[in-house]
Amino acid sequence: MFAAVAAIALLALTFGLLLGYSAIRFRVEGDPIVDNIDALLPQTQCGQCGFAGCRPYAEAIATEEVDINLCPPGGETTMIALADLLGKDPVPLDDTEAVAKPKALAVINEQECIGCTLCIQACPVDAIVGAAKQMHTVIADHCTGCELCLPPCPVECIDMVPITVAMENWKWPLPVANDNPNLAAEAAGGS
Repeated sequence: MFAAVAAIALLALTFGLLLGYSAIRFRVEGDPIVDNIDALLPQTQCGQCGFAGCRPYAEAIATEEVDINLCPPGGETTMIALADLLGKDPVPLDDTEAVAKPKALAVINEQECIGCTLCIQACPVDAIVGAAKQMHTVIADHCTGCELCLPPCPVECIDMVPITVAMENWKWPLPVANDNPNLAAEAAGGS
């Protein structure tokens, strides 16, 4: 019995060392150009380019399977940055409507929402939360504005609201010490 356990332990140790050595010796590095292209893309994972997300699109650009003008959320800025990175000439965007479209955030009208969960299933970044037959809402920090939640909504209760620069940089204000006597005392050094 002891010999069988020792033999299995020795085999496990041998195979573990062999696998560890192989992982170090035969490691395949990722393509740095794909990483650079992926870093320039907006990471909306919206699929508007025809790929499942930004990484597959970056891989297709790196292998020159597709052109650099298929990203509507990135717009002309991203296309020009990709052209500079790859040493290509800029080309007009494939979707001309995307150029003038401002960055937007999905907002669900909670009074009209029927809780069908179709928008949750369509959201590629899990920015919509809710339960079946319950109200849904959008997590603003996660929403990429890809608009993929709009078509499946049967009651059309989702609106795209343009994000202003003030909204992007807005943070919750801290309480003013003068409004709260406890905070005023703490600020003054007393308790």
